[in-house]
Amino acid sequence: IRLKAKAKALLLSEQGIAHRKRRCWEVEAVFGNIKQNMGFKRFMLRGLDKVETEIGLVAMAHNLKKVGLRA
Repeated sequence: IRLKAKAKALLLSEQGIAHRKRRCWEVEAVFGNIKQNMGFKRFMLRGLDKVETEIGLVAMAHNLKKVGLRA
């Protein structure tokens, strides 16, 4: 219970609020784009090394699409 109170205090602090406001733009939009627009719902491979490679390829494709939109 003491840890929950500490976590709540951190989340409600000025720094915690600012961090949560940034999160929706920085992280969640990327995952939403990958899942919805690129259709990536599940990993096809098994094993940590293979999954790391697969998510690396997905991230690379996402970044290349972003670069292509700017050009």
